[in-house]
Amino acid sequence: MSAYMPVEIYSEHRAASMYRDDSKRIVEHVLAEERSEADVRIVFVDDDHIHSLNKYFLKHDTVTDVICFPLEEEDGIIEGEIYVCIDQAERQAREYNVTVRNEIGRLVIHGVLHLIGYDDATPEKKSAMTDKENTYLTQLQIS
Repeated sequence: MSAYMPVEIYSEHRAASMYRDDSKRIVEHVLAEERSEADVRIVFVDDDHIHSLNKYFLKHDTVTDVICFPLEEEDGIIEGEIYVCIDQAERQAREYNVTVRNEIGRLVIHGVLHLIGYDDATPEKKSAMTDKENTYLTQLQIS
């Protein structure tokens, strides 16, 4: 498998610049470990933006932490977008007693795993995704 994995980061949130380098490194690491190829765009957004996306596309009238949109797959290369809500990540970091950096890292990993085909629709699948998230956070030393 070639090393095709462009990562683009877009910032629509005031604090997003702090997480750009980590996010790019995370995507590249997870794709390499999972032996997947992808063209990934990460968009950091605020509560209002993620709420609008969640309501319009998923019919959930709530703020959420991460939304992933697989767009297409051609020749084994997945194209997709991951929207990460920094406001929600900040709240969750306080709730889980972790750093915002750690929580955003987890959300980026979660989005990449969804893009490449993982799902968390059952307790077993959710547990498997959480285990992978923990493994990658440890490997990348994101604390």
